[in-house]
Amino acid sequence: MTEAKDKPVASTNFLRNIIEADLAADKFAGRCWGGQPGDAASHATGNIDPAKIRTRFPPEPNGYLHIGHAKSICLNFGLARDYNGACHMRFDDTNPEKEEQEYVDAILDTVHWLGFDWRTNDEEYLFHASDYFDFMYRAAEYLITSGNAYVDQQTAEEMRLNRGSLTEGGKPSPWRERSVDENLALFREMRDGKHADGSMILRAKIDMASPNINLRDPAIYRIKHAEHHRSGNKWCIYPMYTYAHPIEDALERITHSICTLEFEDQRPFYDWLLTHLAAGGLLAAPLPHQYEFARLNLTYVITSKRKLKQLVEESHVDGWDDPRMPTLVGLRRRGFTPEALRLFCERTGASKHDSWIDYSTLEGALREDLDEKAPRVMAVLDPLKLKLTNWDHCFTSRTEPCHAPVHPHHPEMGQRRFDLTPELWIEREDFLEEPTKGYHRLYPGNMTRLKYGCVIQCIGCEKDADGNITAVLAEVVPNTKSGTPGADSVKVKGVITWVCSREALKAEVRLYDRLFTEAHPDAGARDFLESLNPHSKRVVTAYLEPSIVSAHAGDSYQFERHGYFVADRKDHTQQNFVFNRTTTLRDTWSK
Repeated sequence: MTEAKDKPVASTNFLRNIIEADLAADKFAGRCWGGQPGDAASHATGNIDPAKIRTRFPPEPNGYLHIGHAKSICLNFGLARDYNGACHMRFDDTNPEKEEQEYVDAILDTVHWLGFDWRTNDEEYLFHASDYFDFMYRAAEYLITSGNAYVDQQTAEEMRLNRGSLTEGGKPSPWRERSVDENLALFREMRDGKHADGSMILRAKIDMASPNINLRDPAIYRIKHAEHHRSGNKWCIYPMYTYAHPIEDALERITHSICTLEFEDQRPFYDWLLTHLAAGGLLAAPLPHQYEFARLNLTYVITSKRKLKQLVEESHVDGWDDPRMPTLVGLRRRGFTPEALRLFCERTGASKHDSWIDYSTLEGALREDLDEKAPRVMAVLDPLKLKLTNWDHCFTSRTEPCHAPVHPHHPEMGQRRFDLTPELWIEREDFLEEPTKGYHRLYPGNMTRLKYGCVIQCIGCEKDADGNITAVLAEVVPNTKSGTPGADSVKVKGVITWVCSREALKAEVRLYDRLFTEAHPDAGARDFLESLNPHSKRVVTAYLEPSIVSAHAGDSYQFERHGYFVADRKDHTQQNFVFNRTTTLRDTWSK
């Protein structure tokens, strides 16, 4: 596993405390690793595990990862890195109808982009649940022969009714006391495709009266005549997630199986299953232990795959990588950096208690990262022509060279150069015929500095036949150019950005904002679509400083005074400039 670049200083949390206590107690001393996932016998022939701990990131390849997955990625890979362990990249591909290779490829690319890898000590730890289908079937037969599983033929509705409720125990299936031989024969018939989907299911035999509903004979195998993207049509029965997941952990010798709090009620079954399989000699000790932490709850965001899919399919957004989406491919296209996401995940920590993180915290981490490394350029997003009427009286050439640092705090990044000319583009909001109180930019009679240029004095404006302002008129105040001896001879309160109209680069700029107007768009019974922000995307034609001509897709910049922008990863070319607003310079949402 390669080390993530510029990793934040780790803060302590309950998971780190657990790991440190386990290592101090030599809990995993003598634990062997057979060189690859396997059963008890295969690991018994291996050497002492070189990894002090083993964690895993186990997404299902049925969609694109979102901001919540970033937390899990950083947590699992980060803990393994910090404690000389290994983190496994594992795909929980036990549901053939929803999984595709497209998602597998996208997930691998995203994990790499975040700065993590699944190679440690020259070994690659990339696995799939489908790698273990043979063992899972063998384990299921063991549960049947040991009297701990049976084939049930109730309908789904009958099973639901007989399962009971939180206050009432369940009722045993009429098929619960079948003989071992009959259960084994029926299960093999299920495997051989002799029964229809939904007609039979294999259940663990635990306790139908348990106060924990998850222990009321949970389903562990179902019939599903569907082609799997890796195993093809070899199988027509597939393990349930709650059955497959602990087995995967055990075969891979995971020490700390970290998941979110909604799986806390599943832990008793996790332990029940592994204990029974270990007792039968199928799995090696010490067994994995599951630990739960609070999932990432971010305001103004939804992470439900079903709802995200609805946004895409109903064209409320422009695809899974729409920069307004909380998917990691969307955030990447928006201009979020791996460093910012890692910083955000570290700062939000790992807790046992659910809480909400304000979206401004995520943007704050991003600004902190981009402020240090984003080159600066001037940009005009709402252009209005500025004419300098006395140009020839002040300058001998039609162009006056100007320069500015690429980054104000990093002189080693060099200088950017551009021309001051008689006609410029300025922001429309930088001129008012009748100024409001405290307004220090252009209005008749007022003097303002052109940033990196000279002081000018507004003398009026031009209008079209309908009274719309088409140009601002101003005069250059002689000998006030930035960097010259007379630059400070005239004191002004206002400074405005500008771009030379002759050399400006025309660009499409997409001004993205939060997708929802409500902090909790899907809270309660609310229809989340009612909270869609109608102003979450606005497209403008802008003019940019010529130094940005070499921008490549994915390059980030600070547009001075406007915020941080990124060259769009899909649409930006050297012939067609397209930039997305990543975030503003400061949080203005509440204002």
